[in-house]
Amino acid sequence: MDVLAGRKTGGYIEGDIRISGYPKQQHTFARISGYVEQNDIHSPQVTVQESLWFSSSLRLPKEVDKEKRREFVEEVMKLVELDTLRHALVGLPGSTGLSTEQRKRLTIAVELVANPSIIFMDEPTSGLDARAAAIVMRTVRNMVDTGRTVVCTIHQPSIDIFEAFNELLLMKRGGRVIYGGKLGKNSEVLINYFQKIPGVSPILDGYNPATWMLEVTTPAAEERIGADFSDLYRKSQQFRDVKASIEQMSTPPPG
Repeated sequence: MDVLAGRKTGGYIEGDIRISGYPKQQHTFARISGYVEQNDIHSPQVTVQESLWFSSSLRLPKEVDKEKRREFVEEVMKLVELDTLRHALVGLPGSTGLSTEQRKRLTIAVELVANPSIIFMDEPTSGLDARAAAIVMRTVRNMVDTGRTVVCTIHQPSIDIFEAFNELLLMKRGGRVIYGGKLGKNSEVLINYFQKIPGVSPILDGYNPATWMLEVTTPAAEERIGADFSDLYRKSQQFRDVKASIEQMSTPPPG
């Protein structure tokens, strides 16, 4: 995800990245993308509204006048459900001011006021309890419903959080893809894909598909069924559909 976002500084990177068929230019891509880091870094002495006002002043184009900027900050506060806390001091983590979950929503809001089309998020639910994680993911879903694209890494999601996603990219050690594509309603596309593989135990009723998917694709499971999940994926219809979709979207539209 860091490579896609242009945030990776170490190691070497191979291949090319294209946006709607055009080679990605980092200096222009940075203007249309946001990155929500795992750690929240905020000034403790300002309010929620002041944090957003400051971020919008730095990151929106200078052509956007003060009135428009104010409207936009208001809209973002409503979207992340922080408008009732506009005058609350951010404070210090774990002692004063906002709770961990409210700080996370503020981190998302600070990126949103730059009006990005694509937002990258590094584990937005880490360190949160189930209720707080659900509130943060509701915020993320609200953003997607405004037409933005959200790309995020996630650990041990609940059923509700997992099924808030449209698509999944599942990799095993070494960065090899073992599933890519749509999740489907109640994760049925994902479940059907893995259940068709001989030797994979079917999912139990009411079981979390995210947990099941990780349990049935372990190295021990590969050894038991005598197959490599990444090889199976590359030979599957699922892979061919995804590849065709990528090729179609990699051709820039005329004009």
